[in-house]
Amino acid sequence: QIKREKPENIPDLKYLVKEKFTALESKNSDSDLQKNEKYLYFKDQLKEMRKQFCHKSDNDNEAIEQIDEDIAVTQSQMNFICPITQMEMKRPVRNKVCGHTYEEDAILKIIQTRKQQKKKVRCPKIGCSHADVKGSDLVPDEALKRAIDSQNKQ
Repeated sequence: QIKREKPENIPDLKYLVKEKFTALESKNSDSDLQKNEKYLYFKDQLKEMRKQFCHKSDNDNEAIEQIDEDIAVTQSQMNFICPITQMEMKRPVRNKVCGHTYEEDAILKIIQTRKQQKKKVRCPKIGCSHADVKGSDLVPDEALKRAIDSQNKQ
């Protein structure tokens, strides 16, 4: 429609998109969702998890607490993983500019390589917009190192 019209007659795109979306949305029904492969797979997985936790504990609150604890542990372990090496960090350094952490050797190697190419280093953490990481921005992250060490002792 836009290609056919003159530039002065450009339609209200927001309205057209909303209209189209509403039309598509009204075609979807709950029965479509009940037949959706991914939705069914997700529901089966939830049932499986519920069965597993109900066997382990008779009390639902215990099961929920266990899941919460697992999520917390998983999230803290994720923070131990270097975005460059995808391995647990041994000598984590924090970027003072954006706050992300990396394995010291890995980030310094990237900085050195890019410096030789006369290029800037983007923060390797996905979604970060910091585009000029320098060695001088990096400081050892002692707190994270202690957390990793204590996790590994357990």
